[in-house]
Amino acid sequence: MIAALEHIQLAAPPGSEPLLRSYYVEILGMTELRKPPVLAARGGCWFASGAAQLHIGIDDDFRPAKKAHPGIRVDNIHPFAKRLTERGAKVVWDYDLPGHERFFSEDPVGNRLEFLQPVAMRP
Repeated sequence: MIAALEHIQLAAPPGSEPLLRSYYVEILGMTELRKPPVLAARGGCWFASGAAQLHIGIDDDFRPAKKAHPGIRVDNIHPFAKRLTERGAKVVWDYDLPGHERFFSEDPVGNRLEFLQPVAMRP
């Protein structure tokens, strides 16, 4: 039986760790986690916010995920979207998911990210 989702992993090209750290820590407000030494030798970065973890591994044949994406639940979605746009990140609102406000963005290597917040449904 599945108890919880431990983490999501995305890929990135070699040498992109500084861009990823800047985006995930400074723009999204996540905390970088220390990788175990044997895994740190492979490159990449791990990030967390609360119980949510996002791992980014290095892929020599990297292609950004343009359709597949993590769905990241946020509080106060409108101020969060404003934070992203003020820091140069693209925000594309989408209204097709009932009961949610959401937008899509991309990390600095082109991976698609979905940010969403549940809203009360009107009767």
